[in-house]
Amino acid sequence: MDIDLTDIKTIKSLLTHYNTSAHKSLGQNFLIDPEVLDEILCAAQLSKNDFVVEVGPGFGVLTLPVADAAGRVLAIETDKKILQILKALSSGYTNIDILPANVLKLESRQLYERYRLWRKARNKTTQYKLVSNLPYYITSSILKQFLETEFRPSLLVVMVQKEVAERIVAKEGERSILSVSVQFFGKPEIVRIVPKTSFWPKPEVDSAILKIVPYPELPHNVDDIKLFFRVVKAGFGERRKQLHNALSGGLGVDDTVMQKVLKENRINPKHRAQDLSIDQWVKLYHALEKII
Repeated sequence: MDIDLTDIKTIKSLLTHYNTSAHKSLGQNFLIDPEVLDEILCAAQLSKNDFVVEVGPGFGVLTLPVADAAGRVLAIETDKKILQILKALSSGYTNIDILPANVLKLESRQLYERYRLWRKARNKTTQYKLVSNLPYYITSSILKQFLETEFRPSLLVVMVQKEVAERIVAKEGERSILSVSVQFFGKPEIVRIVPKTSFWPKPEVDSAILKIVPYPELPHNVDDIKLFFRVVKAGFGERRKQLHNALSGGLGVDDTVMQKVLKENRINPKHRAQDLSIDQWVKLYHALEKII
């Protein structure tokens, strides 16, 4: 890469040249720390047999080095001015596919189909990965889109807000719907905390590199995932309430029946939703699936 996209002067020069600016509404904070960039690439463990989806590539500070290491990169960007810059800077790369689109309006199946066709053409063992500095305002939606599907990547390495990353890796006692939603599908870990000074313009909060390894096959015996998360959402519906109250109210089940179900599954009715493990939520789902 002949141009240093982590240099603030370069970023400002490009914005000026193309008569645009960083849009806060689109979560555009440009990474200016080369060490953080290296850590993302290291965590992604890229090879020429990898097909990588990147959401919100910006100028390509991550896109270009990912393309150097991976077999194919699908960069999804919605900002027309940024797309213009990205196309110019990546013009020498034959393995970068730029898709002008709002990723939330795409189906996971559509993205996976691009990977499938690339894999078929190569006739080799390949992997499908998501590697992105995510626009923070759509982090939860993106994770849901890529995890709650049968077309899951084999690895996700994403930059997210520090607070969100900490919520995702939370254990019993501090869980949320978000942590259950991610941990149901795979194992998350925080690779590194990234200070706000690593970006320009500087965001209001620190960030984190989050690595999620989805399970190749879901280890939980859950046939109806929508119903499972209906139970989970009911439990978290009123966090201040004890579990039996939240579940009975959220699912329309008599409180006496709910307390009995909880006790039969060795779950304290007075606990709160954040206290349960994934296995306990699965037990509860099986106990309730015939009565809700």
